[in-house]
Amino acid sequence: MVTERRCSPSLQVHRLRSVDNLFVVVQEFKDYQFKETKEDALKDLEGLVKKLPWTDPLRIWELNNSLKKKKTKRKKQNLQRTASKEKLRDGGEEEKDDKAVGGQEDCAPNTVGTEPAAGQSAEEMQGEASQNEEDDNEQSEAKSELHASSGAETKAGDDSKDGGDDRKDEGDAKVLKFRVTCNRAGDKHSFTSNEAARDFGGAVQEHFQWKADMTNFDVEVLLNIHNNEVVVGIALTEESLHRRNITHFGPTTLRSTLAYGMLRLCDPQPTDIIIDPMCGTGAIPIEGAMEWPGCYHIAGDNNPQAVKRAASNICSLLKKNENKESSASLGVPLDIVQWDICNLPLRTGSVDVIVTDMPFGKRIGSKKKNWDLYPACLMEMGRICTPGTGRAVLLTQDKKCFAKALSRLGHIWRKNHTVWVNVGGLHAAVYLLKRTWERAEEKRSFW
Repeated sequence: MVTERRCSPSLQVHRLRSVDNLFVVVQEFKDYQFKETKEDALKDLEGLVKKLPWTDPLRIWELNNSLKKKKTKRKKQNLQRTASKEKLRDGGEEEKDDKAVGGQEDCAPNTVGTEPAAGQSAEEMQGEASQNEEDDNEQSEAKSELHASSGAETKAGDDSKDGGDDRKDEGDAKVLKFRVTCNRAGDKHSFTSNEAARDFGGAVQEHFQWKADMTNFDVEVLLNIHNNEVVVGIALTEESLHRRNITHFGPTTLRSTLAYGMLRLCDPQPTDIIIDPMCGTGAIPIEGAMEWPGCYHIAGDNNPQAVKRAASNICSLLKKNENKESSASLGVPLDIVQWDICNLPLRTGSVDVIVTDMPFGKRIGSKKKNWDLYPACLMEMGRICTPGTGRAVLLTQDKKCFAKALSRLGHIWRKNHTVWVNVGGLHAAVYLLKRTWERAEEKRSFW
């Protein structure tokens, strides 16, 4: 049975894999001219609040909020269905025994409707049908909820010029709680981030008559200042979207969003064998197994504690898949091994893709050790990678050491592309390497 899933664009953006946070832009200023003194600059930011076009961004925020409520409600219903199925399974044996003792079975009632497809139980089809019905009605329900709930918030933007008396008379309208978060970069500002957030937030409170709350807020207004560029927005995510796969963290756990970007950079193809020889907590191979199930993923590390954490994260992922509204989980195409990066137990030329986060030499290892480690890693990676078609995507902040090691092994690896990334405030680089046709030195045979 082929079904078509429909969902709103607002819900689809939450499924983007390489995005940490989402927000709707109220207005963007490419070259904002700040006043010279602190008092004048902050007063100018306060006056900016009344000039901004809040109405449409607030409508988008409301629509996003209503869709999140629908999603939470659907998750609860799925958990209830899963619990009821488990109860039915537990009672199945007793029911069979009762029938055997009685010698008679009740006839199944005739049902009117669609028969399940081959290999699909009626229970699964019913669950899928109800899921599809929820997805089909999701957008229309969200829109009706939007019209019902948008009175106070949108009216606050439209009627702000008339003063706050009318808003105070609306006793039934819910007073929203809010906070302002300022992210500032640049050394030419006369004010701090906290001062900008405080004064801008005061103007927002006066404009909408919202209640300030730094923890239990409904709306988060963003004030992003980068040199002379100013962006005012409204947050659509309560927490970063990278928090999706990892439950057991290590000292240098990679974000799932960055792991996805690294995997996508190497363009995985069906049946590719992809390894992460320094997997840590397993962020890269777990993301790969979830998004590219047609490939086979191998994770490994020399640290037994890291291997244990990665195995725990894989177990958590399997449990998460079992709880989903679907047929029995088939597992994930992923294995975890403890090994030495310089002596990998893999056949020469047997790996299609290598994706890994190399030691920066700060929290793990040292810059001094990297001068020996990096060349040895690149040599061993070159041995196991398929000549001509193999590729590697490597992340490091120790760019000088990596460049030196790569220059020594230019006959095995060719640099195709470099992407600059920010990893916890560190300026790092992601290198896309292509394996040459040159034969790599074989240290020993494992087969």
